[in-house]
Amino acid sequence: MTDDLSPTGAGAGARTEGGTAPLPLAGVRVADLSRVLAGPYATMLLADMGAEVVKVEQPGRGDDTRSWGPPWAGEAGQEGQGPGEAAYFLSVNRNKRSLAVDLKDPEGLAAVRELCAASDVVIQNFRPGVIDRLGLGYEAVSARNPAVVYCSVSGFGPEHEPATRPGFDIVVQAESGLMATTGPAGGPASKVGVALTDVLTGLNAAVGVLGALMRARATGRGENISVSLINSTLSGLVNLTQQALVTGVEPARVGNAHTTIVPYQAFPTADAEIVVAAGNDALYQRLCAALDRPDLGADPRYATNPGRVAHREELVGALSQTLRSRPADHWMELLVGAGVPVGRVRGVLDALRTADASGDDVLRTVEHPTAGLIEQVRAGFRLEGSPPPLTAPPLLGQHSRQVLSELGVDGAAVDAMIARGTVQQPDPT
Repeated sequence: MTDDLSPTGAGAGARTEGGTAPLPLAGVRVADLSRVLAGPYATMLLADMGAEVVKVEQPGRGDDTRSWGPPWAGEAGQEGQGPGEAAYFLSVNRNKRSLAVDLKDPEGLAAVRELCAASDVVIQNFRPGVIDRLGLGYEAVSARNPAVVYCSVSGFGPEHEPATRPGFDIVVQAESGLMATTGPAGGPASKVGVALTDVLTGLNAAVGVLGALMRARATGRGENISVSLINSTLSGLVNLTQQALVTGVEPARVGNAHTTIVPYQAFPTADAEIVVAAGNDALYQRLCAALDRPDLGADPRYATNPGRVAHREELVGALSQTLRSRPADHWMELLVGAGVPVGRVRGVLDALRTADASGDDVLRTVEHPTAGLIEQVRAGFRLEGSPPPLTAPPLLGQHSRQVLSELGVDGAAVDAMIARGTVQQPDPT
């Protein structure tokens, strides 16, 4: 093990961009033993803030999402993973290095143990029991590095019975109540279009890691963090869970409307759908004035939000009739000018292009070794003093030799591991 990879070293995590201030997590090392979405999303956020992330993957296969296609980017994907680079994998793995090593091989496992001992943060989502059998669990890692921040990601949490129950997003959307509260009124339950339970879990993992890192840097005391899809989603239902607890009644599905605010929903216009969100009484009055509907503004039934909720059907019907009379662009211009929250219902590609054209700078372009130029969506936060780095999501094992060398593994030993298939290192050409 070299000093360059010690928990307190600077290394690649100290990168800056254009002479700006060091990134917030410069000098932080992350051993990423997770796969699919929640864990990789968390480690990507840490990497976006300057952490050096080493993604540990299985040779020949790699992260499951490397084969989750179509769609694919490029035409020269690695053998066994598809005709190109899976868009799913590309979405959550930028700014990382890939170490492809077989954990069933004693030398490979020993190298990963060194990596974890030399890291500030370890994130893993192995099934319960597996990580401890490998000697990569919290007790083993913290025995060598007491300051380590160790984060375990699971579907249902360590206390949930049965402990080995796997959890994919759609299962947790069903089990958490998210699916039951999503969909048209009177219609079937629906899952959210993106794996939201994983995204919430990734965010919670990143928040937990950042908090524990602050204490570890101040006191030298590490932390054993557990985050689960089910707990992240239950807490992410916020007002709906509290509503259910207060009333003792299951929240109803209301489609594109809101259970406790009116008007706060999608409306048809003459040519497209828009969303109007009058979240308080003053905004409602602005809406009525902009629509030239003083009658609705003066009607005592609609003077307060509780009244509007009680008379939802009549009010929504009247607003819909007015909004159908003109095209979406007309209402967008009018309502934006009046300070009423409004938006078009857009497709994903339309939304990306519109945001970028509006000056949001949401898209970034990077050169990928096999897929060529690819566009990436930046993180939801901005660091004005230290712009985030951008390196392409790695090929499987792209940095194996480099990382093992930094861990102090002899070059001849690395060659031998590559020769017997314990380590994967793609041809640099």
